[in-house]
This record gives sequence, structure tokens and C-alpha cells, in this order.
Amino acid sequence: MAYGYYGFAPYVSVAERRRRAARKLAQLRKKGHDPRPVEISGRNIATTFWGKAWCSHLESYADYESRLPRGRTYARNGSVIDLQVTRGELRALVSGTEIYDVLVRIEPLAPARWKRARQECAGQIGTVVELLTGKLSTEVMAVLCHREKGLFPGTREIRMSCSCPDGVMLCKHLAAVLYGVGARLDQAPDLLFTLRGVDGAELIADAGRAKGLAAANRAGAAIGEENLGEIFGIEMEAKPARPVRKPRKVVGKGAKKARRALRRPS
Repeated sequence: MAYGYYGFAPYVSVAERRRRAARKLAQLRKKGHDPRPVEISGRNIATTFWGKAWCSHLESYADYESRLPRGRTYARNGSVIDLQVTRGELRALVSGTEIYDVLVRIEPLAPARWKRARQECAGQIGTVVELLTGKLSTEVMAVLCHREKGLFPGTREIRMSCSCPDGVMLCKHLAAVLYGVGARLDQAPDLLFTLRGVDGAELIADAGRAKGLAAANRAGAAIGEENLGEIFGIEMEAKPARPVRKPRKVVGKGAKKARRALRRPS
């Protein structure tokens, strides 16, 4: 890539970045990859409990303070064109002057720390829905969102790399990806537990009968899909109406018997 005066990369407009991103996504889909872009509507990156808690946690660290504003802008304008969240890892593509590869590794939650969180929350979270929507008591929120003892990673638990030429610890592309996690938690709050390598169902009062956060599907059936959509802020796919089956036409001897049965007085 050619650089302009003073060694700075040439400016690339948001519109051009979006065109490049669209081409890159088309290439990925041809190769069988399912890209997951971060899409944000409005000024707020996150609007639900877990998404906002993640973003607030990031902003609590002075080490990140100088680079977070540019990251917020990149996240809002759709520059994170793919974000894959798995156990202990974030892999992303960010559209900037070029398309950059981002890798963030996050250490699994330490067993002792997870055990202490479960003990302090014991009996205070009744259902998967309560947990995922953040409808928790002040005491439980204080435990789960504690800066050093809660579920969110500290800076020493995070290792980050970006293919851009910026040599700082947290470039704007990395910051955009970290904010993208907050937006993604709005849609799928269980990804926080996936990322930290723990089973959130262990926090629930009847954890002995819980079978992981997949039980949210059964909870959805119990409260109705319409209500589940309202709770999680997602649009549920409408089920197609079941076709009405027409009565089978009876012919031959069977038809005569049927007609005699209908004429027979009751």
C-alpha cells in the first residue's frame, strides 16, 4: 500500500471502506465462510444489561482510554465486517485503509474465581431468562460485574494483535472489535459465558437440573415466542401456517356406505 506525505496512510472514506468490505464479504461467502458483521443502529453501541456492562468495563481501564473513542466510531459505522466469538477467542475483520485481521485471546475464567462467583450468587438467580436479560438483584450484579472478581476480563487476561501498521497496544481496529462484543452481547448474551469458558447455567438456583444455556430454548417455549422476542429485543421468525387438509374423497363401495350412514336417523 502506498503511503502519502509524512508516512501516513492515505485517507479512505467511509463509503469506500464499505465498498471494500462488501467485496471482501462476497469473497468469504464464496469460500463457504459465514461472516458475522457488527451492525449498530443509532448512537448507542449496546442497549441491554450485558452489552452495556461489557462496554462500561472496557471504559474503566485507563490503559484503553486514548484509543476507545476511535474504536467507538469504527464500530458504529460498520467497520467490523466479521466478528466470530468462541471460547477464549475473538477473530474479526475490520475495514480501514485496508481490511485488517484482528485476533483477541482472552484467558478462561479462573476456576477459583468462577467457584466464588457461583457461591456468592447461590440461590439468587431463578431462571435462564433472568440471567440472560440481566434481571438480577443489586447484590448479584455487584458480584458478576466486579472489576477484579467478576465475569469480565482484566487487561492482563487479554492478548491482542492486529495486522495494521499501528504499533500501539490498542489500535482503533482492536478497540472497534472490543466494542463489537458489547453490541453482540445485546443479541446473544450467552456468548459472554462462551468467551470465558464457563457454563452460565451453574449460576441458576436449580443448576442440578439445568443442562447449559441451551435450556433457554425450553424457557422460550414456556413463556411463548412472542414474549421471548420482546425480552431479548429480537424479531422472531414467523412460523408458516399449517395447511388445512381437505377431506379425502371416498369413491366406490365406500362412498355408498358413507352416504347411507349420513342418511341413517340418529
